[in-house]
Amino acid sequence: MATAPSKPTAPVKKESSGSSSIFATLAIPICFAVTILLFIFIFGDPSHYKGGDVENGDANDFFGIVHKGGPLVPVVLGYILMVIVFSIERFIVIGKASGTSSIDAFVRKIQTNLSAGNIEAAAAECDKQKGSVANVIKAGLKKYREMESETTLDIDQKTLAIQKDIEEATALEMPMLEQNLTIIATLVSIGTLTGLLGTVIGMIRAFHELAGNGGGTNTSGLSNAISEALVNTAGGIGTSALSIIMYNIFTSKIDGLTYAIDETGFSLVQTFAATHKHRA
Repeated sequence: MATAPSKPTAPVKKESSGSSSIFATLAIPICFAVTILLFIFIFGDPSHYKGGDVENGDANDFFGIVHKGGPLVPVVLGYILMVIVFSIERFIVIGKASGTSSIDAFVRKIQTNLSAGNIEAAAAECDKQKGSVANVIKAGLKKYREMESETTLDIDQKTLAIQKDIEEATALEMPMLEQNLTIIATLVSIGTLTGLLGTVIGMIRAFHELAGNGGGTNTSGLSNAISEALVNTAGGIGTSALSIIMYNIFTSKIDGLTYAIDETGFSLVQTFAATHKHRA
């Protein structure tokens, strides 16, 4: 019994995954470097403190209050900047993967052409659309044409070969869409934990101020310690909230692309099976 030939339909996108890895490698230290500089030269500018006394003066605006949060603040700010940077990068990548027009409209055009038996028109729509979904469907259409001229396989083997090619093309495209999402997902937890660490450090300092004055109250030292605790708490919660929102947005978009691929691929396989069973 003959078996379906297995040939790669598209080259592995090493360039895309490599570019994303390089981007991540550079973006993370750059984000931290930027937030450290902001913390030192912008938030820590004497103009944000009463009397220009950064060490002992009270903050007189938002920048000074944030600077009072202590050395963990630039770390938390780095997390927030990373969420923003990687979100922009994912928006660009997933936008390109979607193609030049609406995915729903593209899927409807492909299904219409398949119903009419116009494979060439469907392939032309893929060329117009571009992106990951179009690449996968074009690979399936290419296999469709190959199976039409194949004489050694039965109809079930031919449909299986088309389905396998679509699955292989999908497996090549999906890693590019999901890359760097793990970084955003990690920031959900690490942002909260870093904020909690800042909170604990601030509360330790607050109790130390109370103990150091024999039970008396050092208003300035105590307020600075509590400020450190709350600023880091707010930063950690903000990082986690933003990360969760962006992660869910991107996974929803990727799920939509995956559904479009599955729906169109199923239509392609069913069209081939229905057409050639009638001919058999």
